Amino acid sequence: MDMTNFKNVKVELTRFMMAYKFALDEMNTKINILKEEFNYIHDYNPIEHVSSRVKSPESIFKKMYRKGYPFSLSSIKENIKDIAGIRITCSFISDIYEISNMLQQQKDITLLACKDYISNPKPNGYQSLHLILEIPIFMSDREELIPVEIQIRTIAMDFWASLEHKIFYKYNKEVPEKLIMELKDAATVASELDRKMERIHQEMAIIKETNRKKENEQFLLNMDEQTLQISKSLLETFTK
Repeated sequence: MDMTNFKNVKVELTRFMMAYKFALDEMNTKINILKEEFNYIHDYNPIEHVSSRVKSPESIFKKMYRKGYPFSLSSIKENIKDIAGIRITCSFISDIYEISNMLQQQKDITLLACKDYISNPKPNGYQSLHLILEIPIFMSDREELIPVEIQIRTIAMDFWASLEHKIFYKYNKEVPEKLIMELKDAATVASELDRKMERIHQEMAIIKETNRKKENEQFLLNMDEQTLQISKSLLETFTK
């Protein structure tokens, strides 16, 4: 390969990777806007934490080799949909689906795939909602449609997944059967905790709404009493 061709390949590879970074920037901006708006309107923040990453070229090539895909930029874009990834951690299960719906309702976002490991957990107990969302990126001379993987899970789900990953990494994926069973049991406990906290969350929401209605009724009552007092004062003025 001569220097000119080498330079062209380098530029294309750089722009290819930058497109996924820009897609992350766009998606993170959307998530931050939804987070702030939701907090302002509902006085409640459904998002506890957001993290994002772009796969390194080395990780991408390893996955291409493992899957047996041909090595080309077009093949990578067609077959690898998790180059850009965002993980959103929530407090409650209902928050997961609320955030998912809010993102999918955006006009420039297209849902490519959805895997609900909350309704249908993996055999090892893993739970999370995985979305592949496509978002347009406007470059200086082109428009690119870039997929971004969004993983949305609760704090309990994230804690379990993080520990499971560390254990498998420590044992080089050869985890003793006893530990695998204990991890599965821990996933069940985490799931039960999530559902118990969800019930508490729903009960608190009902109490909050009831209190809000009472405050509104009291406000209207006070307004009526104030109006009555004003009317009485006006009447007294005219009768003098």
